[in-house]
Amino acid sequence: MPHNESNTPKFWRYFSRDEYGNIRLRIGKIVLHAVIALILVVVLVIQFPMGTVGAGERGVLLRFNAVTGKIYDEGLYFRIPFIERIVKVDVKVQKEQTNADAASKDLQTVTSTIALNFHIQPTEVAKLYQEVGIEYKERIISPVIQEAVKASTAKFTAEELVTKREVVREDIKVILREKLGDKGIVIDEFNIVNFDFSKAFNDAIEKKVTAEQDALAAKNKLEQIKFEAQQKIEEAKGKAEAIKIEALALQKNPQVLELRALEKWNGVLPQVTGGAIPFVSVEKLDGTK
Repeated sequence: MPHNESNTPKFWRYFSRDEYGNIRLRIGKIVLHAVIALILVVVLVIQFPMGTVGAGERGVLLRFNAVTGKIYDEGLYFRIPFIERIVKVDVKVQKEQTNADAASKDLQTVTSTIALNFHIQPTEVAKLYQEVGIEYKERIISPVIQEAVKASTAKFTAEELVTKREVVREDIKVILREKLGDKGIVIDEFNIVNFDFSKAFNDAIEKKVTAEQDALAAKNKLEQIKFEAQQKIEEAKGKAEAIKIEALALQKNPQVLELRALEKWNGVLPQVTGGAIPFVSVEKLDGTK
């Protein structure tokens, strides 16, 4: 009796009998149904009408891939499946660090390493996505940084870039704010990490610094010599003044010499015979005649 598959329960449709009457599994049919089920699950997950916007993000609502202007804040959102979708944009503070080559006012080649901290204005994410897209770093931020560094570097000499670093930093920051502010990108901080010059310029600076240090050392040595000479002059003036004062004192009081000689005498009379013994008059010292 022929087997009527239409009368067979659905479960048994995945099995069949071979020519010997053995039951075997219909692998092809099972795989096909499994693939269809998996596709349905994926579609349902992708097109699920509910979702969440994470912390530090904003959701831009698209309808048929067109920007509607509606922005979802952090939290739960609802959308129409197959018609609407949400694009999430990061509005937290982000960092962009890059190198920029430029020429200084005196035509020196300068490679600058700069770091930019920025964030997207939450109320402007829809406009930014519509005009620029999600690749705003590559499309506008990096080119504007290069342009700003070149424009500012050309205003200063290579030496001024080092000595007026803060002025250069502020000048670049002003240009970045003007260029990026209209796109909804807020500049939080900008820093010049490093300036790198050509080897020839670095060698010239090193020679200049060495010459200045040698000149300063020579100046200090000259000042030391002048100071020591002045000390000797003052010392000589002091001795001369002391001699002058002593001479005036001796003119007014000649007995001072006899007193000094007496202070130095050891009490022994000269061993010489004959003649008078010249010495200090005691009478003069005690005031008697």
